[in-house]
Amino acid sequence: MNELKSTMAGTVFTVDVTAGDEVAQGQAVIVLESMKMEIPVEAEKGGKVKEVRVDVGDFVNEGDVILTFE
Repeated sequence: MNELKSTMAGTVFTVDVTAGDEVAQGQAVIVLESMKMEIPVEAEKGGKVKEVRVDVGDFVNEGDVILTFE
């Protein structure tokens, strides 16, 4: 399974994709907020989003799976 993991701990500020969306490598898919800074999480490769595992307001730790690709 192709997974995108959080690169840091923080609160999900925005979710910019939904299941079924096509994303390109380097596209910001989630924005995390930590210490009043907004940090985009980018897709490591292109593909179709299978499942988004976080919602706005969720807290994630570094390494948590935030979405999966088909």
